[in-house]
Amino acid sequence: MKKIIFILSLCALVFPCSLYAQLEKVIVETYYISDDLDATDTTGGYLEPGSTTYRIYIDMAPGYKLYEIYGDINHALKISSTANFFNNIDNDQPFGYLFHKNRYGYNTVALDTWLTLGQTTTAAAKTYFGTLKTEDRDGSFIGGVNNDGGSLPVDSGLLRNNDSAAGIPLTTSDGMDTIGSIPTNWNSSGDLDLITGNVDSTIFSSYIPGNQFISNNAYLRNSGVTGVNRDSNQVLVAQLTTKGDISFELNVILLDSTGKSIYYVAKFANGESNNDTLKISPYLTYPLPCGCKDPKYLEYSSAYGCDNPDSCKTLVVLGCMDKTACNYDPNTNFNIQSLCCYPGYCNDRDIAVVCPSLSINRNRGASELTLYPNPAQNEITVQIPDVNDLESKYEIYDSFGRLIMVKDLGVVSGSINEQLDISKLASGLYMFRLFVGDSSNIKTFIKN
Repeated sequence: MKKIIFILSLCALVFPCSLYAQLEKVIVETYYISDDLDATDTTGGYLEPGSTTYRIYIDMAPGYKLYEIYGDINHALKISSTANFFNNIDNDQPFGYLFHKNRYGYNTVALDTWLTLGQTTTAAAKTYFGTLKTEDRDGSFIGGVNNDGGSLPVDSGLLRNNDSAAGIPLTTSDGMDTIGSIPTNWNSSGDLDLITGNVDSTIFSSYIPGNQFISNNAYLRNSGVTGVNRDSNQVLVAQLTTKGDISFELNVILLDSTGKSIYYVAKFANGESNNDTLKISPYLTYPLPCGCKDPKYLEYSSAYGCDNPDSCKTLVVLGCMDKTACNYDPNTNFNIQSLCCYPGYCNDRDIAVVCPSLSINRNRGASELTLYPNPAQNEITVQIPDVNDLESKYEIYDSFGRLIMVKDLGVVSGSINEQLDISKLASGLYMFRLFVGDSSNIKTFIKN
């Protein structure tokens, strides 16, 4: 048990344990960019040229299902833009799964703003689901000749802009395809609920224009859905059209193969931390929060979704910070309690190795021992000056005091300057013990 506790502590710092393995990332796809031709339509409402339609996907590990997107008292669901969102007034729906397939051919209906869990058309003989345009293999049924041309009507149809910033044109790939298992038991609550007959005044409705949705009491759920491609397993959760810059904080529930629920949130409430069923994911915040993602530094946080190396300033120095322990290290800045050693209790390790200061011959000829770099990758240098014709050797122990390497240096006259090959050592914390005559000294180092 002691060893397990130590390994978990070290894992969290030196070898990042995966905290969000089931939710691999969130993808924001630029789906379409409107042009002057799209702006000619008045049936669906004015769509400003240059507006961008984004699609947001939850990317999960294979075998997982997306069950719910939500906001609750501790974790707000937030979606916003620096400009109002576009909502088509001809076929206004808050949820993508409520759209009839044939309506996608009318004016700018296909660019409406909505939420969903994968599904983009109502259940029918052929029910469609969102997929990245780059993974869509069945062509397109929207845009260009598939479009009615809007209020004019335009002979060539609308939604045929081929701006390269939006990738594959909608007339080539509409980002919709079929899957084998159709989700059931759709349910929603909160400000998005139209079932009760209340007027939807959120950004997902055209009744009252708006540029943000923030709720601590809303959800959309179904029986659980996978991606069109089960290997990549990317499930569409929102389509947003706006001329502004978008941002969001999402919270989702995933189901594993046994049906167990795993909650992923953009931010923890006070007192919350990662556990088996509740996890924080930096990918659920957009734009991604950036900072130090290198666990060798104190500034490291698993809450960062992108790396900013300039944020990494203070190298972690693992060790014992208990002043009552014989191996207290004042240079340590991160305490690993299982490393602390006391007379009569040294975590099943050799106290003579961990605390050579207890020896009457402590640190005499080896007091100026230097190890660098630390942490090290493949090689570490050992230096000590002024060795006066003394027998010398070194030993390397793992974090539990077990001897794993030894080398006899023979009689040394002058200084020791030794390069050690540590490339075959496993990543972790080690103790280097140098013997010079009847004295010895120990220093710790980290192998990356």
